[in-house]
Amino acid sequence: MIRSMLYATDLGLYAPVVMQHALEMARTFNADLYVVHAVEPMGLFAESVLQSYLDEQALNEFHSQGLNTVIASIEQRVLDSFREELGEEGALDLKRIQAVRVLQGDPSQVILDQAQKLSVDLLIVGSHSHGAGAETPLGRTAARVLQLSKVPVYLVPLVQRRRQGDR
Repeated sequence: MIRSMLYATDLGLYAPVVMQHALEMARTFNADLYVVHAVEPMGLFAESVLQSYLDEQALNEFHSQGLNTVIASIEQRVLDSFREELGEEGALDLKRIQAVRVLQGDPSQVILDQAQKLSVDLLIVGSHSHGAGAETPLGRTAARVLQLSKVPVYLVPLVQRRRQGDR
């Protein structure tokens, strides 16, 4: 029985398509829906640039409050995209969303940790991140989640526009 699901979004080009699958699954099973987005940690180059322009106190303040502001902004963006996509008729679907979490870390590990922490029954992910090419059958994050998940994974494939000759 599926009572709760975790939709992992990359906020990329195909996120609205994967979101529609997540909402349809939540409706079908009358399940709670959690949403997670992972923000990768800042790289060494970006960190060194900040260190060259900010003193230690300003850098610490940026890390504590700046990151929280960015995370809150992304969480709001995710909720706004749900509202925009669903329109007024989607108020019931919005109530299915129990939480939107934006967490810093390796995306696959964040997804797997949240699935365990929330004790969800199903993970919903897209096959590619940010519109990766069709020549790659599966993105890195999706592949790791499929390999390591302890719960079933619903994988939404990359949407391809059909050429007129393809049927």
